[in-house]
Amino acid sequence: MYKITKKEKLADNIYLMDIEAPRVAKRCEPGQFVIAKTGERGERIPLTICDYDRKKGTVTIVFQIVGASTKKMALLKKGDYFQDFVGPLGKMSVFIHEDLEVLKGKKVLFVAGGVGAAPVYPQVKWFRNHGMDADVIVGAKTRDMLILEEQMREVAGNLYITTDDGSYVRKGLVTDVVKDLVQNQGKHYDLCVAIGPMIMMKFVCLLTKELDIPTIVSMNPIMVDGTGMCGACRLTVGNEVKFACVDGPEFDGHLVNFDEAMKRQQMYRTQEGRELLRLQEGDSHHGGCGYPGGDK
Repeated sequence: MYKITKKEKLADNIYLMDIEAPRVAKRCEPGQFVIAKTGERGERIPLTICDYDRKKGTVTIVFQIVGASTKKMALLKKGDYFQDFVGPLGKMSVFIHEDLEVLKGKKVLFVAGGVGAAPVYPQVKWFRNHGMDADVIVGAKTRDMLILEEQMREVAGNLYITTDDGSYVRKGLVTDVVKDLVQNQGKHYDLCVAIGPMIMMKFVCLLTKELDIPTIVSMNPIMVDGTGMCGACRLTVGNEVKFACVDGPEFDGHLVNFDEAMKRQQMYRTQEGRELLRLQEGDSHHGGCGYPGGDK
């Protein structure tokens, strides 16, 4: 059992929780995810890690209510317990493997959309903790849907906020800010990391490809089972079939077939669609077992 040591409502239907899971906290890195389950018969929910405290043994998750299982999760209070909290799963962010001195010579831009601010935050924090500043763009539909602003401001080199309706700071999409920084302000970036809704990541990648900025995206939004067994997070990266949960969740955004992934995501929501995908994809439908590595 895994105790909830903190619960906070960040915005309408968006919650933050600190979970007591020392083995996960000891081993996790930015970019990885956990699978949480509220009870014996609860759904397995993959969630990207928002933060971790190795000394306290806690892991921070942020989630949005999108169905019955996340609604049940939101009803839990401080002091309640998760039945299971497994991780860390997935591969850590690519820059963690880079030579630190080489990385310090690069300029990195992070782009977060909506709840995507949660998995972006630990990456930006990792940069700050290693003596580097990164520019960060955070976009939300409205001011009320903006999350983790103060936390992000503490770790970002420069923080740029935009809202779709113009209710806070500036009006526009995150792509508008990228264009402004590069084309009008003369900023140069060696790498972009974009995390958010699929459609947002698609258009960020179209723009950064045009601007010749290598871009990493997280395909966490399409994960269901989190172990590769269900086949839900199958996608095409370049000419290869990948599974977000076991091969990612981060990939080269310029190689991801977003249109295929979004269409497949829609089909997977119905029983008929899942059966059709199973017939079309044959033996390659499933990705194979994952590799749980922490508390369980």
